[in-house]
Amino acid sequence: MRNVLEIIRTSYADLRKSERKVADLVLADPQRVLAATLADTAAEAEVSQPTVIRFCNALGCTGYQDFKLRLAHGLALGTPATHSVLLRTDAPAAVIEKIFDYTITSLDWARRNLDARDVEAAVAILEAARSIEFFGFGASGIVARDAQQKFPLFGVPCGAQLDSHQQVMSASVMGEGDVAVVISNTGRTRSIIEVAAIAREGGAKVIAITGSRNSLAAHCDVAIVAETLENTNVYTPTISRIAALVVVDILSTAVALRRSERTAQRFDMMKRRLNDLRLADDREPD
Repeated sequence: MRNVLEIIRTSYADLRKSERKVADLVLADPQRVLAATLADTAAEAEVSQPTVIRFCNALGCTGYQDFKLRLAHGLALGTPATHSVLLRTDAPAAVIEKIFDYTITSLDWARRNLDARDVEAAVAILEAARSIEFFGFGASGIVARDAQQKFPLFGVPCGAQLDSHQQVMSASVMGEGDVAVVISNTGRTRSIIEVAAIAREGGAKVIAITGSRNSLAAHCDVAIVAETLENTNVYTPTISRIAALVVVDILSTAVALRRSERTAQRFDMMKRRLNDLRLADDREPD
């Protein structure tokens, strides 16, 4: 995917006069446009809203939201794009800089678009859970395993199901008081959607950690959307997985903060016992 800012520059002469007003606004302050609504952008550029849509279509975008996503992507990659897109010829030092820049910018995008109300609703459900099951495949399965490691510390039985047959079996026996956390960035994996529907049908609460408002979200009580600047370039990091891991940390920490003093004491004891397994300092043992 080409940097949309680069596309605007190279196609500027081919744009209509009114569309160039939008292009001028974007090139002058892309961050401002990124935070603006369609109506805001039209007013700032002194054009109609249909003109803004035509401008987006002229760049190859499907609409204003698609344009904003590609704009954010372009800003994450840097300007010009050739300075930050990973190349086969990049030395390790360049890879370090580009991966960190891309990851940090993408996570900041996810943070700014995360709905705190959805997180609050999910925390309330998890706090009252009698048991929690995490479901995911591939990179989402890694997130499920990470979550399964954290939540049992609250004294709540937890599982992480990565096999499709085991997922259906576990979801089928879930009922009132149980919570299913389904993890899928695309939200289009058929078996994960089926698991969410089965668990909810049995009376369990269902929470999704996903990348957009999608088919999976429709089968859940709460959908936490961690929107990222993921692309299919083999040389880019899996930002969606990193963002989902951050969401798991947010949920587990928020639940921990609501737990009783007794739970905090158990946490403290667990950490002391883990510390006993480590060397006292950095010196080599005798």
